[in-house]
Amino acid sequence: MRDEALQMGLGPKAELVSHQAQLLEEFLSKEQKAGRFAPRFKESAQPILVHGHCHQKAFAAVSPALDLLRLIPNASPQLIESSCCGMAGSFGYEVEHIEASKQMAELSLLPSIRKHPNAWVVADGTSCRHQIADGTKRDAIHIARILEDHLQP
Repeated sequence: MRDEALQMGLGPKAELVSHQAQLLEEFLSKEQKAGRFAPRFKESAQPILVHGHCHQKAFAAVSPALDLLRLIPNASPQLIESSCCGMAGSFGYEVEHIEASKQMAELSLLPSIRKHPNAWVVADGTSCRHQIADGTKRDAIHIARILEDHLQP
């Protein structure tokens, strides 16, 4: 919505929407900093690894995600230094691109996850989560799920 709506030439209303569109982690982080979002979280029993989806990286939304995860006591989220997971939307699902997609994931993303077998893995992109599951046999979860899992009743 931030860039596609502008490129389609949909006019001033689309421009207004594009400037107000936020990812969940951006919205929650801003609300937390403004004092309007103050959840109580239980302590994390596991380390948390974070893979930034390409759209998060493009919109500088990885930092807000890490800020939110730091609200969980004992979380110490670690950003996985990686580029694209290799899926690039539907690219990795296409038969002619599967091997290239897997090779991209093996550059740093999948090896980093394998080094931390007991860590939570947070990946907001659906395709990223599929790539991680296929390459490591582990489930990655959206940030909303890990926040929900750590909420105190």
